[in-house]
Amino acid sequence: MKSWKSLLVGMFALAIAPMSYSHETHADATYIANEGILVAQGDLKILFDPFFTTGFGTYTEVPKTMLDDINAQNPPFDSVDAIFVSHVHGDHFDAEAVFSYLNINQSVTVFLPEKGAQQLKKLAKDKETYKDRVIAFNLTEGGKPKTIKIGDITVDAVRIPHSGWPETRRDINNILFRVTLANGVTVAHMGDADVNDVHFAPYESHWEKTSVDHAFPPYWYLGSEVGQDILNKRIRAKAITGVHVPTEVPEDLVESGFDYFSKPGETRIIAIPQVKTED
Repeated sequence: MKSWKSLLVGMFALAIAPMSYSHETHADATYIANEGILVAQGDLKILFDPFFTTGFGTYTEVPKTMLDDINAQNPPFDSVDAIFVSHVHGDHFDAEAVFSYLNINQSVTVFLPEKGAQQLKKLAKDKETYKDRVIAFNLTEGGKPKTIKIGDITVDAVRIPHSGWPETRRDINNILFRVTLANGVTVAHMGDADVNDVHFAPYESHWEKTSVDHAFPPYWYLGSEVGQDILNKRIRAKAITGVHVPTEVPEDLVESGFDYFSKPGETRIIAIPQVKTED
């Protein structure tokens, strides 16, 4: 089994490797809670799993002041372009809160599993009102990935079974989103993806199409040799920050040296590789 130290060495090598940048040198990731993240590149802003009902007494919940700022569209949560929902569980999704935000932010687009979209439709009196701003994914286990481009945002979505597979939660449409902002930064949000390469190996050409500048996996990937290989060899993540960390951070994670989010408001800088053009 690979040691924590071996992966750290690899990540350090990536950090010191020479890299060229575009006119925008970086994007910013701001931690909200649990698996909630804001990623901002210039004027483009996206949210992952920002609204949920509970942390089940185990995971970090969104502070009221931050939730108020999101709904009031106060900086840095102003002018959000898109929301991504990994799966429809109480610690990742709150239909009423998302529906309310759709009314607040009239230009936001929500990407989510079909089950979540159906919940939003039930809340809408006019089912056509949000037709163009709610993008539903009815992905199947082992099915083809789906790519959608809206404005300056390119979305790649693939269903990766929820942790506990195959004994439990096999019916959950857990989506790994790989999102590229204006040909700049590419980030990956994995939801509660199960740690098993059998889910990732069939999509080799999908992973090779686009490398990931920053991945946000559930923290259990960091302590697993298989998880480390998936992040480095499949997803090809240049930087990694774990999420879904319990409020009582596991001691082995603290001692590992791996990067993770645990406190709302924490930030990370994401370097943007230069987009090369032909002469």
